[in-house]
Amino acid sequence: MADVAKTPKIALLLRLLTAIDEGKHTLEGLKARLDPENPPSTRTVRRYLATLSDAGFPWRYDRDAGTYGFERGYSLRRLELSGNELFGLLALKGIANSLGGNIGASMDEVTEKLTRVAGDPATRAAAKPSVRVHLADPQLDGERSANFELLQKAQRDRQSVRFSYVDKAGTPSERHVDVYGFVVSGGRVYAVAHDRGRGARRVFALDNIAGVRIAPQRYSLPEDFDIEAFAAASVSGIMNSGAVTKITVRYSPVIAGAARADRVVRDRTIREGDDGGVDIEYAVADPNEFVRWSMKWGAEAEIVAPAEVRAAAASLAHEIAARYDRGE
Repeated sequence: MADVAKTPKIALLLRLLTAIDEGKHTLEGLKARLDPENPPSTRTVRRYLATLSDAGFPWRYDRDAGTYGFERGYSLRRLELSGNELFGLLALKGIANSLGGNIGASMDEVTEKLTRVAGDPATRAAAKPSVRVHLADPQLDGERSANFELLQKAQRDRQSVRFSYVDKAGTPSERHVDVYGFVVSGGRVYAVAHDRGRGARRVFALDNIAGVRIAPQRYSLPEDFDIEAFAAASVSGIMNSGAVTKITVRYSPVIAGAARADRVVRDRTIREGDDGGVDIEYAVADPNEFVRWSMKWGAEAEIVAPAEVRAAAASLAHEIAARYDRGE
């Protein structure tokens, strides 16, 4: 059971999708496919099945055969998904809600394919998607795709890697890291890793990585590391300070509904206002990142606490206003 707990939830869900698509596994067979050495409990498998059902995957249980499969005419094997498109599955409503993170992969192509998998070829060709998930799509060229695949392999095999890196200030360096996981956010892919040279956890943008090569050292993933928890308190999913700040934002009635629906971070408390507005308290990892995010609501949102974060928001608003006054 311990090994299952260490495996990222999305990896287990994708394994479960593959097993269901084969259409021949009993409940015990699904457990074995998820982890042959330490199969998960029946309760865990049923919870994952419910997650897939909420996400819109039409699996069914054949009582006569005692096996799990998809509804007739539906098959993921027809999709021929690429590695990048698999990341898109994270954005499906049910899975994204269950993860609670900030996964920024696109579902443009995957959504279209999913709407065409059932029925005969003529019907599939004529079908048009009724739902469009509009998110930033990571565009990886040949070199970045190759680097990403190598980093993923190293993470799966628990193999250390070395690469050249240029940080956001333009400073080049050589890094030796143990990759813990990945976050897709704002159209970019980030590797979360332990930097051996600096003795600390760091986040590396794939765009700025070059010359990835496998190193001889091996490592174990820390038992307390969870990629979902790492990303849960950050707007982008990549800021993680180890501590959280509680920030309260007051939204006007005009945008209260949209604010309630926007699950920018996992932990939040909603308090309804008498005028139809709403106050939402967020637990965030980086207040400055959150202040920048809050500006998207314009004058319909106001940070009311704590005082130092409110002051930071006011300072940024004044700076923006001054720039427009100067005509820049």
